[in-house]
Amino acid sequence: MELCALGEQPPLGEVPETMHAFLVRQDRFGEPKDAWQHEVIPVPDLKPDEVLVYVMATGINYNNVWAALGYPIDVIKERMRKGEPEDFHAGGSDCSGIVQAVGSEVSNVRPGDEVVIHSGWWEPDDPWVLSGKDPMLATSTRIWGYQTNYGSYCQFAKAQAHQCQPRPKHLTWEQSGCYLLCASTAYRMLMGWPPHVIEPGDAVLVWGASGGLGAMALQITAALGGRPVAVVSDDAKRDWCMEMGAVGVINRTAFDHWGPMPDTTDGAAYGAWAKGARAFGGAIWEALGERASPKIVFEHPGEATLPTSEFVCDTGGMIVICAGTTGYNVTLDLRYHWMRQKRFQGSHLSNDEQAAAVNRLVIDGKIDPCLSEVFDFDDLGHAHQLMHENRHAAGQMAVLVNATERGQGAS
Repeated sequence: MELCALGEQPPLGEVPETMHAFLVRQDRFGEPKDAWQHEVIPVPDLKPDEVLVYVMATGINYNNVWAALGYPIDVIKERMRKGEPEDFHAGGSDCSGIVQAVGSEVSNVRPGDEVVIHSGWWEPDDPWVLSGKDPMLATSTRIWGYQTNYGSYCQFAKAQAHQCQPRPKHLTWEQSGCYLLCASTAYRMLMGWPPHVIEPGDAVLVWGASGGLGAMALQITAALGGRPVAVVSDDAKRDWCMEMGAVGVINRTAFDHWGPMPDTTDGAAYGAWAKGARAFGGAIWEALGERASPKIVFEHPGEATLPTSEFVCDTGGMIVICAGTTGYNVTLDLRYHWMRQKRFQGSHLSNDEQAAAVNRLVIDGKIDPCLSEVFDFDDLGHAHQLMHENRHAAGQMAVLVNATERGQGAS
């Protein structure tokens, strides 16, 4: 068979020659609404350790806003430099679907299984991985659907079999397809760096708490007995964060000391910054109902917020960061870092065990996917444009691929 219409699944094990997909090409780099275009492309061949998934729904993540912009890297150029022939990017890093076909060495899933896909991808013959060490620290690790091709914006996505996790059957296809990248990233940040892991009663400061990543951090912290304090930019998001488990909410727009920290030799400027940072710390105490500082600071804005995160983090605590959404150049007052023995930890995606652990919390009903908006397949570019302009609703966005109607899949 040459091409199936969206929503028309071929018999299990059979694979058409071509498929529908949303692509970015280098000559379209720019605004996501224009960069992402619906095309028909060949279905990829499978390696022995890979699976082909009939995608029912996909989530929308900021990494594919970057892919559309061609910034901070050109993912197409990077892959072609590694010898891959495709001159396009068929992205998507969150997926719910049905296993359509499997490679010759796959044993953990079989055609017909309903799965969600986590986005940690690595070369199976990487010596670091073969030694039994954390694959996320391997040099071959990539973000599936961003640094690899044929992700969840395809009618049939190609993934490594180890990425597959069982789909929570109480969720719809679109709910299942939108959470795992953010949830697994947040779980590794909060539980992957012992001894700095959540313990009952721990205070955790969560930046960007109403976004997809922050919503997962709030729920994971609460589910594991911690006390999350949410940081937002709009009071309208306060009640939503409280519903997600926050013990208190801080509106960062009430403060004006954000950005790079002034030089410590400029007494007046540094004093004004420190006054703002102390006031923000006081807001944390008020949210917690006691003079306690966060054991873990859940960071991703970076440049604008990291000086304050360093200042308010508890003695012996950890600032853990997975992005730099406000910029990559950061300043810290190192006196607070070494004298109070704090940890500044980078974190990226998750390994299989961490993805399975957070997926179990979803299956058990302890974490909600926080789905806020659902789009049809041909609105995929528009959804990315909303994310690029920060005009999307709190929580996660999903796009239907082969699911023909909203609300399907729950049992």
